[in-house]
Amino acid sequence: MNERDSEQVAQMLVARGHVLTSQEEEADVVLLNTCSVRDLAEQKALGKMGMLGSLSRQRPIVFGFLGCMAQSRGESLLRSAPHLNLVVGTQKFHRVADYVDQALAHQAERRQNFGETSMSSVESFSRTDDLRFSIVDIDDEAGSQNSIRDHSLTSTQVTSFVSIMQGCNMHCTFCIVPYTRGAERSRPIPEIVEEVRWLVSRGVKEVTLLGQIVNLYGRHEFPKQEDKSPFVQLLEAVHGIAGVERIRFTSPHPIGFRRDLIEAFKRLPKLVEHIHLPLQSGSNQVLKRMHRTYTSEKYLALVDSIRGRCPEMAITTDIIVGFPGETEEDYLQTRQLVDQVGFDNAFVFKYSTRKNTPAAEMVDQVPEPVKEERNHDLLNVVNSWAKRRGEAFVGRETEILCEGPSKTNPDRLMGRTRGNKIVVFEGSERHLGQLLPVRINRSTGYTLYGDPAIFS
Repeated sequence: MNERDSEQVAQMLVARGHVLTSQEEEADVVLLNTCSVRDLAEQKALGKMGMLGSLSRQRPIVFGFLGCMAQSRGESLLRSAPHLNLVVGTQKFHRVADYVDQALAHQAERRQNFGETSMSSVESFSRTDDLRFSIVDIDDEAGSQNSIRDHSLTSTQVTSFVSIMQGCNMHCTFCIVPYTRGAERSRPIPEIVEEVRWLVSRGVKEVTLLGQIVNLYGRHEFPKQEDKSPFVQLLEAVHGIAGVERIRFTSPHPIGFRRDLIEAFKRLPKLVEHIHLPLQSGSNQVLKRMHRTYTSEKYLALVDSIRGRCPEMAITTDIIVGFPGETEEDYLQTRQLVDQVGFDNAFVFKYSTRKNTPAAEMVDQVPEPVKEERNHDLLNVVNSWAKRRGEAFVGRETEILCEGPSKTNPDRLMGRTRGNKIVVFEGSERHLGQLLPVRINRSTGYTLYGDPAIFS
């Protein structure tokens, strides 16, 4: 979601005549889009902004924090970074280009006043805190969910994210997102369909629909039709667009997987066989304290229902270890459930205290060494299942969508299976952007290696 928001900001700046650079030293504007889900992400962002401060001693630069940390910390960030100019929250991404232009205009005016005759004048320029231009905008804005709609595509790009909603109403006790992203707000189906059509006209073949709780899309704004939820209605509408080859979505909640959505995987062939199904814990006591609104039994029943209708479904998940009050028995119940489901992949996180969340005030916070031990142990279980799931592909042909050069070896190409497994293979330029069968000859668990089964 942050990647999609960043793309929106970048595209609006480019539309104003700004030019992107991959080198920080060349930039006149440096913006960090932040995450607040875990404390480590915030600390990395603060550390990065601190290091960037050295650039301001060389010449005037506009610096900004965007996104969730900007939303939660607001004006206090100005005190943490004396060179910071912009603090823009999650409902104001579409305002960033205006604020950047205002900051640049202010700097241009100050350069005229200071003159650019020596390094000392630049140092004075950057260090005069009382003259620093700053904007803090973390207010709510009605309709902000409709503002993330512009894309910056490369000439060979065949996949794209599409934001369909903002916010979350679930209020899990560990999560800061409802406070940083606000309440659920959904975009109209026709507007989303128009955006996907535009993407397809520029070569995109696979879209991933984004929402904080994506499968609860539109539940407060739009009615059911023929017993189909608004989300299933949206899936059908996107499925009907000529040129769309694959549809994905993330990130859902187990309570949003009703019968109409599960059946959609059998009815809509463009909807790929991959579901991200956050678990968080396998202990009912922990799930209750997390306010997750389901039990481990209901979760397992949902997995059985999904696999019963679609046996080839790849299932991935999120898990938190070390939640306040998690006993060894609670953890072992999680471990057992993970082993029972046999996930294709899982993102395992150590619980991170988030300010202003109920879990932060809970007693019996788990010691860090215990979290670390459980995290390491559970990753071993996850990796074991990933290896088994990957090895099942060896010797078989599978369809991939070739996305471009491999990130780890640019001399090779990579694509993804419908189940979202990465495949690296020897190919040529003619394979870029193509759906093609690949014969898998090796697996490392999370990455498959193969050769195109056709060369036409």
